[in-house]
Amino acid sequence: MSLAIKDDEVDIVIGALRSDLTTFMNEWRPMFSRFHVIIVKDPDLKEELKIPEGFNLDVYGKPDIDQVVGSSTSILFSGYSCRYFGYLVSRKKYIISVDDDCLPARDPKGFLVDAVAQHISNLTNPATPFFFNTLYDPYAEGADFVRGYPFSLRGGVKCALSCGLWLNLADHDAPTQALKARQRNSRYVDAVMTVPARSLIPISGINIAFEREAVGPALVPALKLAGEGKCRWETMEDIWS
Repeated sequence: MSLAIKDDEVDIVIGALRSDLTTFMNEWRPMFSRFHVIIVKDPDLKEELKIPEGFNLDVYGKPDIDQVVGSSTSILFSGYSCRYFGYLVSRKKYIISVDDDCLPARDPKGFLVDAVAQHISNLTNPATPFFFNTLYDPYAEGADFVRGYPFSLRGGVKCALSCGLWLNLADHDAPTQALKARQRNSRYVDAVMTVPARSLIPISGINIAFEREAVGPALVPALKLAGEGKCRWETMEDIWS
């Protein structure tokens, strides 16, 4: 049985590495406008943020980070890691995290994809980590459990984290990125599947949603290359999450 998530139980967290968020926020307006938004400005960003009106939001910058975690620790929240400060200060039950260079995708028919609604759907429906269902999401409308799926496991377990995908730039490691710098991903995949229990998977704050009370403490800044971290392939914290 699926749960119901209220709008006031959700925070949208955005790590701002760019000063002008006008296009980004306007593109996401249909999805973000119902929810409270937390924007965390990269401590190294000097310019003032440009944010269009019409959103319920709070903005945090270097002074806020210094006050909460201390100036000697604030370096951990620079670059893409600034998003983790948003996870820290949020008091909502659920967090949806989207980076400021990601825009809503369109499906093969040209319709805008509501990634926020899809994340909420994943979090409100059970996960099935103990037996792989080859029909992918058995809780989707019109779907069923595959033959042989144990009836005792069909109730699933609570879903605590939803990891989304993105188009255009592939999520390569540094050597592969250097060799395939111009490679782009244009294949739209419409599928939902549960990662099997005890399996390892790289996740990224570029496009995730999670129940803060369940997994929030596990999502913290981790290793990064010295003096780097402004390019995706230079960061390492996602693979340690």
